[in-house]
Amino acid sequence: MGKGLELQFTKMHGCGNDFVIIDNRNQQLELNKDEIKLICDRRYGIGCDQLVIVNNNDKNHVSAYALFWNSDGSVSSTCGNATRCIASILFKETRTKKINIETHNGVIECHKKNNGLISVNIGEPKISWDQIPLSLEVSTLKLPLEGEPTGTNFGNPHCTFFVDDLNTVDIQNQGPIIENNVLFPQKTNVQFVKIMDRANIKIRVWERGVGTTLASGSSSCAAVDAGIRRGLLNNKVTVELEGGTLEVEKKSTGVWLTGPTKNVFSGRYNLIRN
Repeated sequence: MGKGLELQFTKMHGCGNDFVIIDNRNQQLELNKDEIKLICDRRYGIGCDQLVIVNNNDKNHVSAYALFWNSDGSVSSTCGNATRCIASILFKETRTKKINIETHNGVIECHKKNNGLISVNIGEPKISWDQIPLSLEVSTLKLPLEGEPTGTNFGNPHCTFFVDDLNTVDIQNQGPIIENNVLFPQKTNVQFVKIMDRANIKIRVWERGVGTTLASGSSSCAAVDAGIRRGLLNNKVTVELEGGTLEVEKKSTGVWLTGPTKNVFSGRYNLIRN
């Protein structure tokens, strides 16, 4: 029998996109890939889309440094909904309405709205073929795949399809095929988007390293930005996902993601190490 490591965690979600958040600011916890996958496992662990570790940050005007892992153990450079959940925790500590959180994708500005919603600046999208990245130098507005999706990078690669009927999308089969297409050397997140009007869309998401998810903040931003680039959407859009509703607004300062967060439960997890 191996030695047990007791982890204190908080389970949160943003529109059903769920996270296990570990506060690492008063310890030096390091987890390997197998341990991350076990914690994320919905049968043998706690269960979540992503694992989040919150570390101290010694930079001025930055409250914390956040690290993200997908449920398959792969690293994610950013996560919009998880960042909003972390911000919700930090807002309760600081009793302020504006903080900054650093990620692999840079510093994210976070605001607490008067209605309790959390808004984060995901930043500017990267849209050139080598920034997404793609394996071929092609136009990212309409990629050379069936359905002519749009490619975007919001810290992670995204591929956005515009469809007439979301009910006809076989996301369980199409999602992994597109995620692993040779055009995406780092794989890709996949969004299927139904445009209701210029200010409202519905989307379904296949998340790289996770699979189907009820919501995704960065995918919502990618879907809206792709629609703006194609002349289909306004700069402010309500995004209806399977787990709830988010708002995405493209401003001169970046793309802002706004929505609710929910604290599900906190607990202790006994991780056995051999």
